Amino acid sequence: MSLEDDQDREMFLKILLRYKSRRNFRLFGYCLMDNHVHLLLKEAEETVSDTIKRISSSYVYWYNKKYDRCGHLFQERFKSENVESSANFHRVLRYIHQNPLKAGLAISVLSSKWTSIREYTHNTSILIDTDYPLQLISHDRQKSVERLIAFSQKDNADHFFDDYRKTLKSDDEVKEYMHRLGVTKSMVQQMDREKRNKVLKKMKQLDGVTVRQLARVSGISKSVIDRVR
Repeated sequence: MSLEDDQDREMFLKILLRYKSRRNFRLFGYCLMDNHVHLLLKEAEETVSDTIKRISSSYVYWYNKKYDRCGHLFQERFKSENVESSANFHRVLRYIHQNPLKAGLAISVLSSKWTSIREYTHNTSILIDTDYPLQLISHDRQKSVERLIAFSQKDNADHFFDDYRKTLKSDDEVKEYMHRLGVTKSMVQQMDREKRNKVLKKMKQLDGVTVRQLARVSGISKSVIDRVR
């Protein structure tokens, strides 16, 4: 999955809200990364699988139109796990909120722009069902928010979906991979189309990279990289 810029992320959240209203599922948490999304939800009128298909199909249609592309956007079927206890529920929610921090994309849980933690702290959300997670902690909402924030910032060794989640590569790691391919940024920019696309295809297959990152490292536009197959 690709979320290249803030407009992409805003659209994904709008689509999420649209189908939440239509299908009546409950949404307790989210995290939008560059190349994957985490959602904590409870199914209602249809299965989680059907809900995700609706959301992803709508987003892919919009994304393809925006970037003038066609075809699939998701590399593999989504993965899901059941949350069996209230204690585990809050650990999963913390895991989701800590994703940008652990990936080195945020300096703290609270500074992450594209997670649902702010919707708990600001108490103005129409997307997130904050009541249930907070009431599991305390019936005093203010105390619940304070405890949730403290819990969300704790160091931990929790693992969920780690078999499936890609570890994001740093720019330096991507540059090193380019060097192992025997090319540099300037070389890629000067290659003919066929040779350039072969290099870009190999770089896209590297786990933990995004189109936006490849554009930054290679100097080739996102639209060109996105069309490479």
